[in-house]
Amino acid sequence: MAEEQVAAPTSSAESLAFSMDPTLVELHEKHHHQHVLEEPAMPGGAAASGTQHSMANVLLAGGIGGAIGDSVIYPLDMVKTRQQGAPNVVKYKTMSRASWTILREEGLRKGVYGGYSPAIIGAFPATMLFFGTYEYIKRLFINRWGVPETLTHLTAGFLGDFVSSVIYVPSEVLKTRMQLQGRHNNPHFDSGYNYRGLTDAVRTIVRAEGPGALLYGYKATLIRDLPFSALQFAFYEKFHQWAQEFVGRKRDMGVGLELATGALAGGLAGVITTPLDVVKTRIQTQHNDPKTAPTASKPATLSNSTVGALRTVYKLEGVAGVFSGVGPRLFWTSIQSSIMLLIYQSTLKILEEHPVF
Repeated sequence: MAEEQVAAPTSSAESLAFSMDPTLVELHEKHHHQHVLEEPAMPGGAAASGTQHSMANVLLAGGIGGAIGDSVIYPLDMVKTRQQGAPNVVKYKTMSRASWTILREEGLRKGVYGGYSPAIIGAFPATMLFFGTYEYIKRLFINRWGVPETLTHLTAGFLGDFVSSVIYVPSEVLKTRMQLQGRHNNPHFDSGYNYRGLTDAVRTIVRAEGPGALLYGYKATLIRDLPFSALQFAFYEKFHQWAQEFVGRKRDMGVGLELATGALAGGLAGVITTPLDVVKTRIQTQHNDPKTAPTASKPATLSNSTVGALRTVYKLEGVAGVFSGVGPRLFWTSIQSSIMLLIYQSTLKILEEHPVF
């Protein structure tokens, strides 16, 4: 049987009688407390009417958003990898020139979309884990523990990325090596790698370098991605909250503002963490043979220390080297973030209207 609800007094006489009856006061306070706790946390931590999204919907929407977002911006990621992994190759110096060169010399499927298979295989489950962890931490911190919103969003983004890293780091290693290689038997660029495909890449890496090679750059990847995700979602929650207040709390902000808030958050976080992205890419794609001298397509070997690696890059290549690939990374993170978050929010709305679980 549902618990009896007690209405608050509406006149001074009723208020006096109400306050003199401790049973009525206790029932009213208990009902009010339960009502506050059950209100769901929305972007920015604000309470809103309606039911909270189920975790199953959050996981599915996150996976779909991540896979579509990564697919759309993949060509930009390819250009970024070439610029960072081969910083001294003239034909990859500018984003437009690199894009046209890769397309013309290596083709669309094996060149521009080289390494796509490990990227997409890792994207769906990794973003599922990320959004599931992010939402769980956010609800726990805000709804139960009363942690300040900004700290909650930073922590949730940080932990979400940490949990999902067990999936996306190996896929990132495979993706970056195959991106740097381009097409099989590539006559236009010598990266030192030459895999026939994803299966051959896994076999070759495990046989020649050991299973641990699939985790190369794990620390560098976490050092880049943990602060990126923390900043991205802290920015996004704040920008999304401001946009919602601008159009009105009960009004739909529309596709334009949804895209803008995601793009600003991702782009800003992407630019700030570009030096860490450079180190990550170099460590994952470098050849660890001390007898191999650096060349235009094979830059100097970096240590596993992020600070030491950044110091080496800066000493040899200056600020331009530390921020190599910042152009495509800015576009990549802006577009990927805007599309991923738009698809995520839109899929949640669709699943709410047409539940599949």
